[in-house]
Order: sequence, then structure tokens, then C-alpha cells
Amino acid sequence: MILYFDSSALVKRYIVEIGSQKVAQAIALADITGTVVIARAEVATAFAKAVRMAVLTRDEAHACLEQFRRDWPHLVRTRVTEATAARADQLAWHYQLRGYDAVHLAAALLWQDALGEMVTMATFDLKLWQVAAQAGLLVYPTDLPEIVAHARPSGDNAS
Repeated sequence: MILYFDSSALVKRYIVEIGSQKVAQAIALADITGTVVIARAEVATAFAKAVRMAVLTRDEAHACLEQFRRDWPHLVRTRVTEATAARADQLAWHYQLRGYDAVHLAAALLWQDALGEMVTMATFDLKLWQVAAQAGLLVYPTDLPEIVAHARPSGDNAS
């Protein structure tokens, strides 16, 4: 399996939360793992947010960040080029995506095109997961809608 991580999935490799076990399983099955270079800043931002929200102590978050930095060289890192930005522009408009979600999707699709093999996008963002499948990527986890439904507090009927 060729596994592309968006930031929502990559963070789960370091912070134990719903979905972390799925990420570990995917990594174990993957032949190649990669992401786009902007994920580096997004993951660091997620660790800082975890401190602000008292999910992690500063020391815990720093340990996560240091492990992530050690692992970073082992990921295939796609660049944000003019072609990536142009594809993200089209995807953002067509699917009504947020900016970096469109960049992640564009990077995964361009990586798939370059490899000539199917790429699996690991994401825990339901909208991006749905759009990635529509755009021609395999998606992981395959049961994300159920995970999201069970993760909502009872009484939360938001869609």
C-alpha cells in the first residue's frame, strides 16, 4: 500500500486518541508513506494546540514534536509546486474544500499520477475523506463515517 497522510492522520501517530490504532495498522501495512511538506507546519501546530487545550502538557507535546521531527526524513515529502497549487485551486473550487485540505488532496493525486499506482489517503477529516474517494484515491480508514459518528458526544446531531 502507498499511504499518503494528511495532517489529521499524521498527528494520530504521535497523540493517542480515537484513530491512533488505525494509523498504526496502516503504517504496518504500508510499503511507502508520504505527505506534502506543509504537513510539517500543520503537525507542529496541532501539538501546540493540544497544549493550549490542555490535552497534552508542554513536555508531552514537545516529546511528540521531537519524535515527529525524527520521523520526518523517513516520509516521502511531496513539494508544493505551481502544479500542486493549480490543482488545489481547481479542487478547492469544485469540492468546496478548505485551503490546506485542497493542497493535501492535490498532492496525493499528483503523487498517484506520478507513480502510476493507487495511493491511499489517510485522513480523519470526513469531508476530505469523501472527496478523496470521489476524486479517485483509496481512502483510509475505510470505516471513517462510523468512527466519526461514534466520536460525537451523545445528543450531537451535527452533520
